[in-house]
Amino acid sequence: MKYFWIQLVLIVGSLSLALMFIRRWDRANTRAWKRIAFSVFVIVNVYAVLRPTDVTWFAQQLGVGRGTDLVLYVMVLGMGFLTLNTFLRFRSLEKKLTDLARTVAINEGVRSNDERLGPDAAVPASSESLKA
Repeated sequence: MKYFWIQLVLIVGSLSLALMFIRRWDRANTRAWKRIAFSVFVIVNVYAVLRPTDVTWFAQQLGVGRGTDLVLYVMVLGMGFLTLNTFLRFRSLEKKLTDLARTVAINEGVRSNDERLGPDAAVPASSESLKA
Protein backbone atom coordinates (compact mmCIF):
# COMPACT_ATOMS: atom_id res chain seq x y z
CA MET A 1 0.00 0.00 0.00
CA LYS A 2 2.93 2.36 0.57
CA TYR A 3 3.75 2.42 -3.17
CA PHE A 4 0.13 2.86 -4.24
CA TRP A 5 0.30 6.59 -5.03
CA ILE A 6 3.43 6.50 -7.15
CA GLN A 7 2.11 3.45 -8.99
CA LEU A 8 -1.16 5.27 -9.62
CA VAL A 9 0.65 8.36 -10.95
CA LEU A 10 2.91 6.28 -13.23
CA ILE A 11 0.09 4.15 -14.59
CA VAL A 12 -2.15 7.18 -15.22
CA GLY A 13 0.79 8.85 -16.99
CA SER A 14 1.39 5.80 -19.19
CA LEU A 15 -2.26 5.45 -20.05
CA SER A 16 -2.48 9.18 -20.81
CA LEU A 17 0.41 8.86 -23.26
CA ALA A 18 -1.27 5.87 -24.87
CA LEU A 19 -4.57 7.75 -25.13
CA MET A 20 -2.92 10.80 -26.71
CA PHE A 21 -1.08 8.55 -29.16
CA ILE A 22 -4.26 6.69 -30.11
CA ARG A 23 -6.26 9.91 -30.50
CA ARG A 24 -3.66 11.32 -32.91
CA TRP A 25 -3.12 7.96 -34.62
CA ASP A 26 -4.96 8.87 -37.81
CA ARG A 27 -3.43 12.35 -38.02
CA ALA A 28 0.16 11.30 -37.45
CA ASN A 29 2.11 9.72 -40.24
CA THR A 30 3.24 6.88 -38.02
CA ARG A 31 4.56 3.61 -39.37
CA ALA A 32 3.02 0.37 -38.11
CA TRP A 33 6.18 -0.84 -36.37
CA LYS A 34 6.35 2.41 -34.37
CA ARG A 35 2.73 1.94 -33.31
CA ILE A 36 3.43 -1.62 -32.23
CA ALA A 37 6.62 -0.59 -30.41
CA PHE A 38 4.80 2.18 -28.54
CA SER A 39 1.97 -0.17 -27.56
CA VAL A 40 4.48 -2.74 -26.26
CA PHE A 41 6.29 0.05 -24.40
CA VAL A 42 3.11 1.12 -22.60
CA ILE A 43 2.19 -2.47 -21.68
CA VAL A 44 5.69 -3.23 -20.37
CA ASN A 45 5.72 0.07 -18.48
CA VAL A 46 2.45 -0.69 -16.69
CA TYR A 47 3.65 -4.22 -15.89
CA ALA A 48 6.97 -2.88 -14.54
CA VAL A 49 5.15 -0.39 -12.32
CA LEU A 50 2.83 -3.06 -10.93
CA ARG A 51 5.53 -5.75 -10.51
CA PRO A 52 8.92 -4.08 -9.84
CA THR A 53 10.39 -7.26 -8.35
CA ASP A 54 9.87 -9.02 -11.68
CA VAL A 55 11.90 -6.29 -13.38
CA THR A 56 14.71 -6.82 -10.85
CA TRP A 57 14.61 -10.59 -11.45
CA PHE A 58 14.71 -10.05 -15.22
CA ALA A 59 17.60 -7.59 -14.87
CA GLN A 60 19.57 -10.11 -12.82
CA GLN A 61 18.95 -12.77 -15.49
CA LEU A 62 20.47 -10.39 -18.05
CA GLY A 63 23.48 -9.70 -15.82
CA VAL A 64 22.36 -6.26 -14.62
CA GLY A 65 22.35 -5.78 -10.87
CA ARG A 66 19.09 -3.93 -10.32
CA GLY A 67 15.84 -3.40 -12.19
CA THR A 68 16.26 0.36 -12.04
CA ASP A 69 19.61 0.06 -13.83
CA LEU A 70 17.98 -2.01 -16.56
CA VAL A 71 15.22 0.57 -16.95
CA LEU A 72 17.84 3.32 -17.19
CA TYR A 73 19.78 1.45 -19.88
CA VAL A 74 16.64 0.83 -21.90
CA MET A 75 15.68 4.50 -21.55
CA VAL A 76 19.10 5.60 -22.83
CA LEU A 77 18.67 3.36 -25.88
CA GLY A 78 15.13 4.65 -26.40
CA MET A 79 16.26 8.25 -26.11
CA GLY A 80 19.00 7.61 -28.65
CA PHE A 81 16.43 6.14 -31.04
CA LEU A 82 14.09 9.10 -30.59
CA THR A 83 16.92 11.58 -31.13
CA LEU A 84 18.07 9.84 -34.30
CA ASN A 85 14.49 9.51 -35.58
CA THR A 86 13.82 13.22 -34.98
CA PHE A 87 17.10 14.21 -36.63
CA LEU A 88 16.37 12.13 -39.73
CA ARG A 89 12.82 13.47 -39.95
CA PHE A 90 14.05 17.08 -39.73
CA ARG A 91 16.66 16.41 -42.42
CA SER A 92 14.00 14.93 -44.69
CA LEU A 93 11.68 17.90 -44.12
CA GLU A 94 14.54 20.33 -44.69
CA LYS A 95 15.37 18.68 -48.01
CA LYS A 96 11.72 18.76 -49.09
CA LEU A 97 11.46 22.44 -48.13
CA THR A 98 14.64 23.26 -50.07
CA ASP A 99 13.34 21.43 -53.15
CA LEU A 100 10.01 23.25 -52.87
CA ALA A 101 11.71 26.63 -52.50
CA ARG A 102 13.85 25.95 -55.59
CA THR A 103 10.82 24.91 -57.64
CA VAL A 104 8.86 28.00 -56.60
CA ALA A 105 11.85 30.27 -57.34
CA ILE A 106 12.32 28.75 -60.79
CA ASN A 107 8.60 29.01 -61.60
CA GLU A 108 8.44 32.62 -60.38
CA GLY A 109 11.53 33.50 -62.41
CA VAL A 110 10.10 32.01 -65.60
CA ARG A 111 6.74 33.72 -65.07
CA SER A 112 8.22 37.14 -64.33
CA ASN A 113 10.55 36.83 -67.33
CA ASP A 114 7.58 36.05 -69.62
CA GLU A 115 5.61 39.02 -68.26
CA ARG A 116 8.53 41.40 -68.74
CA LEU A 117 9.17 40.40 -72.37
CA GLY A 118 5.53 40.65 -73.40
CA PRO A 119 3.28 38.40 -75.50
CA ASP A 120 5.43 38.58 -78.66
CA ALA A 121 8.52 37.24 -76.89
CA ALA A 122 7.24 33.70 -77.01
CA VAL A 123 7.10 33.72 -80.85
CA PRO A 124 10.55 33.26 -82.40
CA ALA A 125 11.57 35.66 -85.12
CA SER A 126 11.57 34.22 -88.63
CA SER A 127 14.64 34.31 -90.79
CA GLU A 128 12.78 36.47 -93.36
CA SER A 129 12.31 39.33 -90.91
CA LEU A 130 15.94 39.21 -89.88
CA LYS A 131 17.21 39.71 -93.49
CA ALA A 132 15.25 42.91 -94.03
